[in-house]
This record gives sequence, C-alpha cells and structure tokens, in this order.
Amino acid sequence: MASTEGLMPITRAFLASYYDKYPFPSLSHDVSRLTDQIHSMANDLHKDSPFTQGESSLVLEAESHPPHKVDENLWKNREQLEEILFLLENSNWPPALQLQSTSEDAELVSVLGRLGEKFRCTLKSLETFQSKNSEFVFNTVMTYMPQDFRGTLIRQQRERSERNKQAEVDALINSGGSIRDRYALLWHQQMERRRQLAQLGSATGVYKTLVKYLIGVPQVLLDFVQKINDDDGPMEEQRQRYGPPLYSLTKMVLSIRLFLSLLWRRFEAGKLSRNQITVLEEAVDVYTSEFQRFIKFIREVFANSPFFITAEEAGALEARKSDEHKEVSVPAGKTHEVSLTVDAINSYIAWDFSLVQGRVDMDIGFSMEYINPSGQRTQILPYRRYGANQGNFCTCLSGNYKLIWDNSYSTFFKKVLRFKVDCIPPVVEPGLSSDQVDE
Repeated sequence: MASTEGLMPITRAFLASYYDKYPFPSLSHDVSRLTDQIHSMANDLHKDSPFTQGESSLVLEAESHPPHKVDENLWKNREQLEEILFLLENSNWPPALQLQSTSEDAELVSVLGRLGEKFRCTLKSLETFQSKNSEFVFNTVMTYMPQDFRGTLIRQQRERSERNKQAEVDALINSGGSIRDRYALLWHQQMERRRQLAQLGSATGVYKTLVKYLIGVPQVLLDFVQKINDDDGPMEEQRQRYGPPLYSLTKMVLSIRLFLSLLWRRFEAGKLSRNQITVLEEAVDVYTSEFQRFIKFIREVFANSPFFITAEEAGALEARKSDEHKEVSVPAGKTHEVSLTVDAINSYIAWDFSLVQGRVDMDIGFSMEYINPSGQRTQILPYRRYGANQGNFCTCLSGNYKLIWDNSYSTFFKKVLRFKVDCIPPVVEPGLSSDQVDE
C-alpha cells in the first residue's frame, strides 16, 4: 500500500501550474477551414431534397455546441467514427455505387477504401487510449488501498459492475439497438462509474455494505475520488485548457458524418465532383491526423499527472494565486465590471489581468468608461480583445470609472479572469531645499 502521509488531493491551482508545462500546440488552421467547407457541401445537398427526420436531428447536432466534458467529447468522437465506418461498409453504399458502373464510381470506391482505413486506425487509437486510461486511474487508486481483503472487495465490485455493464451493451445490440443507442448507454455507464467513485469516497450507495471495512483506507484517497470530477473541481482546469481544440475536432467529425449521410441518400441525383472528393479526402486526412495527435498529447499529460501533492505545495500555489489578484469566472455572453471612485485628478488607474487558461488563442474584451454625476458615459479606453494586458491611465476628471471585461461575444466558453486593479492618488512632489537649487 503506497503511503499518503502528508499528502492531499490535487487542487485546481496545482493542475493550472502543472498544465502550464503542457501547452497544446494549436490545431492546424485547416481544421476550421475544412469543417466549414464540408458543412457547406452538406448544405448544398439538401437544396432540392428536404431533410428526413433523422437527417434533421443530425443537422441539429452538427450545428450545436459540443459537450463541455473532455471525456464526453472523446465518446462523441468515437460514436461518429463508428457511424462513418458503418456508412463506408460496402453493403451500406448507395445501390448505384455498389454497381461501380462507371470509372468515376470505381475511383470513388478506391478513395472510400483509403478513408475507411484512416478512420479504423483512429478509432483503434481512441479505444486503446480510453481502455488504458481507465485501467491506469483504477490501478493508481488501488495502490493506495490496503493490500488485503478491502482492496479485494473493491476489485471484485468493479469486475462485477463491468460484467453487468457489458451485458447491458450486448443485450442492446442483440435487440437491434443503433450505434447512437449504444453510445448513449456507454456514456450513461461512464457517468455511473463516476458515481461509484464518489460513492467509494463517501461510503454510500453500492459501497454502503463496505463502510465497516473502509477503516484504514486513507482519507486523502476518499477525498480524492469523491471530489475529483466536481463541476468546478480540479478537472475543470483540464476542460478549460484542452477542451477547445477537442470541441473543434468534434464539430469536424460531425460535419464529415453529416455530409456522407446526406450524400448516400441523394447519390443518384448528383454524384460527387472531383473538387468535392478532394475536399473530403483532405478533411479526413486532417481530422484523423489532428485527432490522433490530440490523443497522443493528452495521454502523456494524463500519465504524468499525480493524484496527490504535499500540503506545502498546495499552500505555495494558493499563496501565489492570491497575491492581491482576484479570480472570477466570466460566463459566455456576460461581462464583468469593476467600478472605481477617483477623488482627485491626475490619479492613476492601473490594471493587470490575464486569462487563467493560458491559451494563446483565448481572449476577452476590455474597455474603460467614465461616468459623470448625471450618469452619462464616456469611453476612455476603446474596446479591444486581449489574452492578457497590463497598463495604466492618468485621470483628468474625478468621479466614477468603470473597467469592463467583455465575454458577450462568446456563445459557449466561459473565461476565468485573473485581475488586479488599483487607483493610485497623484504624487505630490516635495519642495526643493535651497541646497538642491541649481546655481
């Protein structure tokens, strides 16, 4: 049993510091470009043919914001990969394509074979990552469990639970459940695993019968498994750092699936042009290479992240975090404002702010206003978007000044703002003594 003496669960402040060492290299600009192109090609397909109910649902999903959780997005990508591979099976091709009556059809079949291989390879990488990561987390937790019957009971409970979950999946498949149905069940099961971890931490639910056996299990471990996945807990830092590139890849694979689904139903009405085939090939190549790069990166981040830190480490991080700066979450579509009352002209308003995420491509709007006694507003600093900024302003009027951080342009992402604002009164120069006057 590994010792937890002097340790505490990782904190969000620790993860922020840890993730600073692992900045994700930005996605290729081709991701957004090709996503837009594929989505535009999909829109062109329904101009002369209305959507079916199923197609309308798929369009809605492709145009909606991806889920917020990192693991939910991974499951969503896995679902879309399976859906695309289903469409690429010979038996699911449009009848005209199955006949391969023209050289163009034969060429397209060759292209589809190459695309299918890329998708299969990517799906395999994702399945392997998820399986190994799940085992890694569980086995790491178990190293802190007493190495006696208590650990054995927990392992038996998990094995029994996993067998039951697999039986649920098998029953759904055997009853004719769709890929979508299966992944809805798989995600439900993933959330159930989280609940079981939390129940282990509080000795409730399925672990109630084990409560009398949990004597000797380190409290720090129970605290960790109970709180790690809280909405505003340590994992939120992970979502803020690595969620945005993953969200872009989720939208991309949804657009590819949407295009292929619409194309298959309308294939005989208008076959693919050479340019469309080129765009599709490029989109698949970019998606699969960028998604596998993301998986490789996040695997390294997860593998090196500790579960516990010393109280001294946590205290130092918290002290650094609270060095007169404040931290506030600015929701999507909202602003955060700070009002200052300036009593004398020639005072300085100084500010220093940054986004906790530390991502180069994340920013927030910033401006400053003066409000006179009658309530009239005058813009002092024009609105600009920054990832971080430091500056000051010398006032020429006393009264009320308002500093505004604006996230209203964002429709999905909240921004965690770390800021410090000061109002410095004018400096009064001391009078010069006679021996300081130039001769």
